[in-house]
This record gives sequence, C-alpha cells and structure tokens, in this order.
Amino acid sequence: MKIAIIGLGLIGGSIAIDLRKNGFAGQLSGTDQNPAHIAQALALGLVDGILPMEIAILQSDLIIVATPVNSLAMLIPKILSQIEDNQIVVDVGSTKGPVITAIKNHPKRGRFVATHPMAGTEYSGPEAAVPDLFKNKCCVFCDAEDSDPDAGETAKRLFESLGMRIIHLNAAEHDLHVAYVSHISHIASFALALTVLEKEREENRIFDLASGGFSSTVRLAKSNPDTWIPIFQQNRDHVLDVLDEFINTVSRFRTLLIKRDFDTFDQLIRHANDIRRIID
Repeated sequence: MKIAIIGLGLIGGSIAIDLRKNGFAGQLSGTDQNPAHIAQALALGLVDGILPMEIAILQSDLIIVATPVNSLAMLIPKILSQIEDNQIVVDVGSTKGPVITAIKNHPKRGRFVATHPMAGTEYSGPEAAVPDLFKNKCCVFCDAEDSDPDAGETAKRLFESLGMRIIHLNAAEHDLHVAYVSHISHIASFALALTVLEKEREENRIFDLASGGFSSTVRLAKSNPDTWIPIFQQNRDHVLDVLDEFINTVSRFRTLLIKRDFDTFDQLIRHANDIRRIID
C-alpha cells in the first residue's frame, strides 16, 4: 500500500517509524510545510522520500493528515476534492467537531476516516518521533458510520498494526472526553509551571529540591504552544466547562486548609485515590 503522511512531527513521524518497521506501507512518502522538518525527516529516514503535497496525494492509496488541528477544517476538504474514489484520507487530530462539520456534506465524505490516536509526548517535531509510541494505546474513531466500510476497515487495520485498540465515539462525545483526560491536564501543568517559575524568582532553591514527583507533574508544560493553542481554540467550550470544575475543586481544597478541616481533606484524597480504577 502506498501511504503519504502530511505533517512529519511527533505523531506523523512516529506513525512513519512504525509503518516502515511493520511493513504495512509498501511505499511511504511525506510532506511538511516546514523546511527544517523536511530535512530532519530525511536525515532520520522517517519516509522513503519527500513529495509536494499534491503529488503525494495523487500517488497514494491512503493519506494520513497529521498537521495542527487548526489546519484540518480547510485542508481535509481540499484533499477530498483531489482524490479518486478508491483513495482514503485519515486525520489524527486531537479535536474532531470542526473538521467533521467542515466535510459533512462533501461528496467524498465516505472516503474520510476521523481518528485520534491517544498517544504523545511533551516534545514536537520529527526528532521527537519514537518507535512504539502507539503500542497498547487506544485510537478513537469518530462518526465511523459516515465513512465507507472499506475505508474504515483499512484505517482499522492501519492502527491495529501500530498495536492500538479501537474505540468508537461521536465527535461531540470525543471532544468532551478529551477535554477531561488530556486538555485540562495540559492547562494544569502550564499553570503549575508558571506558579513555580514566578516563585523561583524569590527562592532559587526550589529547583534544587525538585524531585521526580514535580518533574512528572509539570512534564506537559514543555509542550509546544503551536500544537496546543489551536486545540484550546477549537475545544474552547468543553475546556472551559472542565476548567470551571477544576477551579471549584482546587478552591474547595483551599477552603479546607483555611478551616483546618483535615478530616474532609483526607476523605477527598481517598476519593481521589479511586483514579487507580481507571489508571493503574
């Protein structure tokens, strides 16, 4: 199968590594708007070659779009208008509502499969790409009933070849749930990092005392704003709802500390420990 990857950053590059390793792609081409990314991808051998986007689309059986989410609502309809009826387009964006709305009435809607492989790191660019990034993670297929059966089956085999399990949600459910499990985590990490950086101006020993717990908590604060600002823009309403709930919870802890109500504090922490049922 001839596959083109549009966008050779962390996600696109990591997909490329595994597809080359597992043989799913007989020929793997790539394209990227950033010349530095192109040079890095070639140096790392992520793809067999770099092609202009129009040629990569023309020559491929399957096109994987791994660009920032703010580009998808314009880019996906354009790609669908260029493909033949036997080609397939898959996106891997972290938000789904805007892109699915943009292609809802497109005559080739059935050739598009909206997916979100739930994996990543705090790093970006081709040099951040790693093998087995997706192994044992889940990939969300959104509004799969609107994709042609053969397109959906091919996309399923693609992500299963990466070691992923498939789940199905509609676009609205997806965008709400990722606001809880991903987007709010990044905002919390950004906020904590800013808080500590501000305090560190006065107490330069803070980072001398920082240990693994602090590092893991603020790890996401290293994430690229070019990736995350578009996500927050597109999922703004859901993120605001979740952020309000988070602020209320943090305020509750603050009130308990003011009142010295450590019995209730203990109850809340024990209740928080229930997260073990979800995350081992």
